[in-house]
Amino acid sequence: MSEEKASDVEHSSGGCSPKGVTILGSTGSIGVNTLDVVARHPSRFRVVALTANTQVDRLFEQCRQTQPDKAVMLNHEAADHLRGRLKAAGLGTQTLSGPAALAQVAALDQSDIVMAAIVGAAGLQPTLAAVRAGKRVLLANKEPLVMSGNIFIREAHRSNAELLPIDSEHNAIFQCMPAGYKTGSRHATVRKILLTCSGGPFRNAKPGDLVNVTPEQACAHPNWVMGRKISVDSATLMNKGLELIEACRLFSCNPDCIQIVIHPQSVVHSMVEYEDGSVLAQMGNPDMRIPIAYALAWPDRIESGVASLNIVDVARLDFEEPDFERFPCLQLATDAARTGGTAPAILNAANEIAVAAFLDTRIGFTDIPWVIERTLAEVDAHPDTNLDVVLADDAEARAAANRLIAELDYRPARRLQ
Repeated sequence: MSEEKASDVEHSSGGCSPKGVTILGSTGSIGVNTLDVVARHPSRFRVVALTANTQVDRLFEQCRQTQPDKAVMLNHEAADHLRGRLKAAGLGTQTLSGPAALAQVAALDQSDIVMAAIVGAAGLQPTLAAVRAGKRVLLANKEPLVMSGNIFIREAHRSNAELLPIDSEHNAIFQCMPAGYKTGSRHATVRKILLTCSGGPFRNAKPGDLVNVTPEQACAHPNWVMGRKISVDSATLMNKGLELIEACRLFSCNPDCIQIVIHPQSVVHSMVEYEDGSVLAQMGNPDMRIPIAYALAWPDRIESGVASLNIVDVARLDFEEPDFERFPCLQLATDAARTGGTAPAILNAANEIAVAAFLDTRIGFTDIPWVIERTLAEVDAHPDTNLDVVLADDAEARAAANRLIAELDYRPARRLQ
């Protein structure tokens, strides 16, 4: 009998009730993959609450399959629609709506584990509510740690919450850490973290070739299936810059202790170098169910549904340094990490506004770093002493970025100067 199956039998026959799981952002790719893993282990996990923004059809189907206690739509009109469909189907799931409801279900007593998978700053408040409630919080959205990571770490230590990363790279780093390691602390024997990166769809493009990139081209990631915003971040390498900031928060290190490495095959998800010169790497097929399963069951390991890695088929593993001229967003993120305080929150806010404008074809691909750089120059960073300070600088950065975009004479040839 396999270790996973034996663990499941023990779980179902040993008197242990399934752990309650709340998924913030259940209709996105992370949410869908989380439900896939949870469905494989009905004796271990029970879905307590699901949330979405406007995707009524998908959330209704998820409620029909998992029958959670509560469902939340951020959009009030969508919530009314969902409520009517659930009632007509004879399902007892209670429907709530609005930002306050997201925070409410994130802190439910019935929930032991909260998957935080709401993209963007909208996930900040409900994720913080889960941390303050002492939950095991699976961090799939970067923004909470990027915007207010020091606050999150302090709150997690106060409430004894468990912060487990879901990003494949940070989850890999966590897996390579010594037994008993707790996120938010520095391990004395770690010399360096090697953060891998596929390089995105434009890894080999010349900077001048990026001028006329379309949203469709930017969203065509070679290895991963992701949402449009995250796909654009991967294309600009801002995704990796945000991950660098996140790694600084999660593993209590400075940017100089993190090396970003381009790894096109996306097989080695990240590495940790120790003071004795040993380098531990976590490898696997590029499938988000691996980090999701690891974090759900940690410290156990359970079946994820992912096929075994055939290392012979992979045949070779390539590594190279990133090109900061081709990817100026990476430099901007590194500089924000060094500045600290609310600089990462300002960076993140400007990037969200710029990427949305690019996807709406209001600005060009190479305008994205231009907007971010100008916003960082216009908005002063402050010490991130509390959430109000962070949110104030976030709001100011969004206003500045929107103003810059409105004033910008759209020329696709514009580049960071």
